[in-house]
Amino acid sequence: MSADPLTAAVPAADLVRELVLREQTVATAESLTAGLLSAAIAGVPGASAALRGGLIVYATELKHTLAGVDADLLRTDGPVAARTAEQLAVGARTRCDATWGCGLTGVAGPDSQDGHPVGTVFLGVSSPWHSEVIRLQLQGDRWTIRIAATDIAVRELLRCVRADRTR
Repeated sequence: MSADPLTAAVPAADLVRELVLREQTVATAESLTAGLLSAAIAGVPGASAALRGGLIVYATELKHTLAGVDADLLRTDGPVAARTAEQLAVGARTRCDATWGCGLTGVAGPDSQDGHPVGTVFLGVSSPWHSEVIRLQLQGDRWTIRIAATDIAVRELLRCVRADRTR
């Protein structure tokens, strides 16, 4: 993945176009990306028709209080975990009243966290009829990892929206 902040621009435009065509929306709950995903989507002209909002849940307790991640899950699995990413995605979708939710959590470095090496990222995608989590192992410095996670999240959201045949 390139560290160029504009790498997500074309797929983000495609994502907004697909969501608008389907009359669907998206919301985010972001930890390690701290709003970069929402910003990438919001950078597309016309994004207001598709982007409902986002939650920046960098602090662990905010994953629970803002995004609704189960407190027991945070204690057992931790803030960097597949089930946490899934609940972040569900929380973004339900709390922002969106069709799709995306949750991102991981370790951007410079140090490992709770046994997870730098570059570990969990990406959750949720709709009322679909949820999935993808584990990524990215390389690079903090900025490169955060940009790559954002780029992959846009592309995975687009893939899920396009694959949806319910509408």
